[in-house]
Amino acid sequence: MIERKEYLDKLIAWKDEQVIKVVSGIRRCGKSTLLELYKDYLKKNGVNDAQIVSVNFEELENEWLLDYTALYKYLIQKLQKGQMTYFFLDEIQKVSGFEKVVDSLYVKQDVDLYITGSNSYLLSSELATLLSGRYVEIKMLPFSFKEYAQTRAESDLENVFAEYMQNGSFPYVTTISDAKEKVGTYIEGIYNTVVVKDIEERQNRKEKSGSNRNVNDIALLRNIAKYLASVIGSPVSVKGITDYIVSSGRKVSQNTVGDYIEALTEAFIFYPVERYDISGKQLLKQNGKFYIVDLGLRRYLLQKRSYDLGYSIENIVYLELIRRGYTVSVGKVGNLEVDFVAKKGDKVEYIQVSASLTDQTTFDREMSSLVKIKDNYPKMILTLDKFTLGNYEGIEVKNVIDWLLGK
Repeated sequence: MIERKEYLDKLIAWKDEQVIKVVSGIRRCGKSTLLELYKDYLKKNGVNDAQIVSVNFEELENEWLLDYTALYKYLIQKLQKGQMTYFFLDEIQKVSGFEKVVDSLYVKQDVDLYITGSNSYLLSSELATLLSGRYVEIKMLPFSFKEYAQTRAESDLENVFAEYMQNGSFPYVTTISDAKEKVGTYIEGIYNTVVVKDIEERQNRKEKSGSNRNVNDIALLRNIAKYLASVIGSPVSVKGITDYIVSSGRKVSQNTVGDYIEALTEAFIFYPVERYDISGKQLLKQNGKFYIVDLGLRRYLLQKRSYDLGYSIENIVYLELIRRGYTVSVGKVGNLEVDFVAKKGDKVEYIQVSASLTDQTTFDREMSSLVKIKDNYPKMILTLDKFTLGNYEGIEVKNVIDWLLGK
């Protein structure tokens, strides 16, 4: 079992603090395993079994606890007087009215509460309204390349990286033999579950809250998902997506397309990235980009189609920046673009991504936008090739595999 150290350290840092720990992320990214790792840590540090109470709402034997009043009565009976009780509620969005349970447990003494969910609509909007300032969200992703490489005996990291791009980064994928056929089947199962099950649950909750913004046409949802997967790394707008769908013979409004895109991002399949005017220092609301949570999922969506290697690497770099705690936007400098403006506190980095810089035209193009930025924050180009590495008047060219490994 790979220790998800970056996420585990976050849980440990918040241990016994009077805040609810919310672990969110797409299905099968490792949330349940993370909780198991953390429970092992607690036991190794003096917490006894009676102090740890776990409920996974995907398990059939816990179906009777999907009623929030039954769940609350069950959990209250597990409280340990005079000791901290650690509650782990996995995939809690399945419980209608779960917010009431969470809120009631929160106000109890000697309670440390951890919940997971697979939809940001549930855990970021409703929960945020009810528990404003009383919870922290730990946003989880599938394996980083560094974690993936730890599962492989292969010494040739370029081969491992190629496999990582092809098979994707869901943790269970690393355990599957006869990878090509079985991995595809496994990823198809994840996708269908997210699209049908999670988004249906989201829709049901929105309807109960009085929303009339329906996302119930699965064929349209899949069509939009395929389109977004085909244009990762490229500027895109709701109008552009709408025009594409209309051109294929289907009538649909921009508002409807916007609702479906929102559903796909709330289910953690796609991540929207806004554009940022570096000179004007302001976010731009038009023509942002989307990146997908897993390249194996993208390969499933775009079967038998070729797609640009550079954009795939760009997608991996984006997810790694998010893992490292950066807020990321797409940079605009004049009429040129910088792939990523990465910010963390007072720290800012400008990053370009290119599969190779050995072609002089490509080299000049990737350099040109960074050269136009006049501040003194670090500027970097990440590439697969190893022939152009070095420092060019303050712009550092690094091998992307080394960078992903933290070298």
